[in-house]
Amino acid sequence: MAYREMKIVFFGTSEFGSIILEKLVQAGLSPVLVVTTPDNPAGRKQELTPPPIKVTAQKLGILVMQPEKLDQDTRYKIQNTNPDLFVVASYGKILPKEILDMPKFGALNVHPSLLPKYRGASPIQTAILNGEDETGVTIMLMDEKMDHGAILAQQELRISNDEFLISKPTYPELHNKLAEIGAELLVKTIPDWIEGKIKPVPQNEGKATYTHILKKEDGRIDWNKEAVYIERQVRAMYPWPGTYTFLKSKILKILKADIIKNIQGEPRKAFQTADGKLAVYAGKDAILLEEIQMEGGKPMSSKEFLLGHRDCIGTTLE
Repeated sequence: MAYREMKIVFFGTSEFGSIILEKLVQAGLSPVLVVTTPDNPAGRKQELTPPPIKVTAQKLGILVMQPEKLDQDTRYKIQNTNPDLFVVASYGKILPKEILDMPKFGALNVHPSLLPKYRGASPIQTAILNGEDETGVTIMLMDEKMDHGAILAQQELRISNDEFLISKPTYPELHNKLAEIGAELLVKTIPDWIEGKIKPVPQNEGKATYTHILKKEDGRIDWNKEAVYIERQVRAMYPWPGTYTFLKSKILKILKADIIKNIQGEPRKAFQTADGKLAVYAGKDAILLEEIQMEGGKPMSSKEFLLGHRDCIGTTLE
């Protein structure tokens, strides 16, 4: 079979999947169907909002399905497309064996880590939080276990060199770069896989590590930790769940931060720098608060914040 004649069904939900879907279409590998999650309430008004990939698919003129469950009716509708290949990118649900067995060439998953390292829901955030110098993308042949399938292709990404110009990327910056790399790798991998040029390589279970689904509490700062960790936390948890602390019982979000090295003070205590910015002592060194947002307020620089909150200097953050 010519790979461009294949019937592909794409499973995805987030912006990560959207970037990959667009690249597939540009490469002449347009799916016949996109399966995604239902619209969900979002924002302060809790208005029903479509997942990013639905918006992309509709823009590209691709049929969209949004099943609540992957039940018998859903499986029947997918089977009716006579799929040759599944592509899965940040779908958010486990595909059962009955679905994985449908396409002749299996289901390929685009995962933003160098498997078996960082399986699970938050590989990009975890790579930033752990201060990794290197990450990457894996194309794997899916099985019933989470991120467990055999590897078809991988591409590494050095986070802090000329290959990736941002030495300290935030989650959205690293996410987008990995999605682009993943899309290019997928487009190269599909024809080789279909033509039998790739031999799947089983993952080394002894080296497997796991990441968890992020919760709001993952963004709360522990000021007893070293400043280097807290700065990474700010970048990893942006924009959700966000990094925060409490100032006089009100939530103070930290949107952008930096490290002040070779300085020591009582952890959690706020102070003013020589150039008029707000900073907080950590377990080691201190954190410079570049951009913050007080509960109920708008984002602002710490210099702007101090104009109306001089009394926070010397305060112990919670």
